[in-house]
Amino acid sequence: MRVDLFDFELPEERIALHPAEPRDSARMLVVRPGEPLADGRVTDLVDILRPGDVLVVNDTKVLPAELRGTRIRGEARASVSFNLHKRVDRQTWRAFARPAKRLHLLDRLELGDDGSLLATVAGKGETGEVTLEFDLGGPELDEAIKAHGAMPLPPYIEAKRHTEDRDKTDYQTVYAAVDGAVAAPTAGLHFTEGLLQALSDRGIGIERVTLHVGAGTFLPMKADDTDDHVMHAEWGELTEAVVHRLEAAKARGGRIVAVGTTSLRLLETAARATGTLKPFIGETDIFITPGFRFRAVDVLMTNFHLPKSTLFMLVSAFSGLETMQAAYAHAIRFKYRFYSYGDSSLLFRAEQGDDQ
Repeated sequence: MRVDLFDFELPEERIALHPAEPRDSARMLVVRPGEPLADGRVTDLVDILRPGDVLVVNDTKVLPAELRGTRIRGEARASVSFNLHKRVDRQTWRAFARPAKRLHLLDRLELGDDGSLLATVAGKGETGEVTLEFDLGGPELDEAIKAHGAMPLPPYIEAKRHTEDRDKTDYQTVYAAVDGAVAAPTAGLHFTEGLLQALSDRGIGIERVTLHVGAGTFLPMKADDTDDHVMHAEWGELTEAVVHRLEAAKARGGRIVAVGTTSLRLLETAARATGTLKPFIGETDIFITPGFRFRAVDVLMTNFHLPKSTLFMLVSAFSGLETMQAAYAHAIRFKYRFYSYGDSSLLFRAEQGDDQ
């Protein structure tokens, strides 16, 4: 499909630079294909969802993966910064470098405020990507990254303000548990402990999956046709125990409600081969565009996405392109807040084959 089919005009002032306070006070646009749009709040989930439904949340934890420091080459020094985006092994990461032109293979790096986190440029690719081999490895490296790194805010926020101390908590879900993401699963940022308890009290299940979100989620589409786009792979896990509970809920008439496109992508990856959910562990590069047949997810909670992005394509596949074009036009008109720190939407799945 042509990428420009997924374009729209977004006023710059609609981009949220901080989250709503409290988190669950954010607005939420309810989108049921074929029905009028409904304006609400995230707390309305307690009334909209039914006992027996199951929320599937992504419990990945964002590493403070933005590292600044100095490149060492003989007597020469240069300031550089990196956004780690994919772990290769216990002591190696791929990263986006700024400015990449200052880096050569085998350059030494002193990272962090005190320069104590040491690394070597072990590879250099296109579009500013480099491979960093750290002197530390495993859990010791993870702790050093946490100690020296800053939260890797999306580029459309970083372009407008500096990282703040509050981002360390604002840009993390309340249920984050498994280190490994370099971008937040932002639909989950709307949940508070109180809202989760209220949902549980109503009989709505909550299950955890893990998908480590990579910085590739922010990369713009460079192809003119969706057939020519290659997705970045991300590691995820869906356990056998969670599969059994989700299948049991479906058998009782409950709906699977994916919190975020990351949860949805993992669930649909796990169901793609056979049409039913199976345990999954490994990498997924699933690319969902209109025409995709959904096999696992009934309802999707997600934020408002970039024009011409793979995520706007995904929501258009889920609820229908015309439906989502109308929903986004409504959101812009009525001043919803967009992107990672913005408001939410609750999307119901279109009939398979309708408006796809």
